[in-house]
Amino acid sequence: MPALCSWKEASMARIGFIGLGNMGGPMARNLVRAGHAVAGFDLAEPARAALAEAGGTAAASLADAVGGADVVLTMLPEGAHVRAAYQGENGVLASAREGALLVDCSTIDVETARAVARAAGERGHAMLDAPVSGGVAGAEAGSLTFMVGGPAAAFEQARPVLERMGRAVIHAGDSGAGQAAKICNNMMLGIQMISVCEAMALAGRLGLDRQKLFEISSKASGQCWSLTSYCPVPGPVPSSPANRDYRPGFTAAMMRKDLRLAQEAAQAVGATTPLGAEAYQLYNLFAMQGKEALDFSAIIQMMEEATQ
Repeated sequence: MPALCSWKEASMARIGFIGLGNMGGPMARNLVRAGHAVAGFDLAEPARAALAEAGGTAAASLADAVGGADVVLTMLPEGAHVRAAYQGENGVLASAREGALLVDCSTIDVETARAVARAAGERGHAMLDAPVSGGVAGAEAGSLTFMVGGPAAAFEQARPVLERMGRAVIHAGDSGAGQAAKICNNMMLGIQMISVCEAMALAGRLGLDRQKLFEISSKASGQCWSLTSYCPVPGPVPSSPANRDYRPGFTAAMMRKDLRLAQEAAQAVGATTPLGAEAYQLYNLFAMQGKEALDFSAIIQMMEEATQ
């Protein structure tokens, strides 16, 4: 077991944060507000500037961000970016101080998460995979759910930091378990959203007021989060993206990515996921229509067009 640093006894950790985009930016700013010393790096200068404006430090490079950190957090788009950030020249493993705790919050494939964790262990670092659920709104509100894989001792050490960014921090198991939990959860979410969109589209064709369907199904067996918290039609849930022209909390492109990861994982272990496979195909089609930047609930537009 790699040695763990002793910052937990202090009230403030030094944190290096790599990836300050739509999710990572607000997560890093929440850590600043919590009193942590955050040095962040992103390839985009405006993202670095936003962290500095919030009271963090805009690092000139990845190595500068993580060199003095007790905890290194990463939030990156794909597995290839995670490998490069950690294992590349002047990457995290080459630059982090001895005993620094490494936490990757990206959503990536399970094998990459495990491979990078093994490489970190060989360099004397404990590493966690800690993907999140909650979207941009959850990142901004500090209400994310963290699904964490890795050593139990490292999880307990990371918990005080993660709790500053989320309302639920759950240890899913060994390395890679966080990523497994994330792709399974989001496969359920994608399937459920499609089912709600299909039902709402059908209700419209049948002349049933969709507000009435919401009132009934939200209290009946059709109830699910995609309906009651994220309803894909305007009106029933005022906070849902449907009421702001489907500006994203979680884009269709991101849902397509997560469903692709779920299908790749299912194929790797011989699992049968026919609804997950169909959900991936539908989101892929929707994204290919130029809708990838819309919220994933906007797929109801495709359902409504299909029923006309």
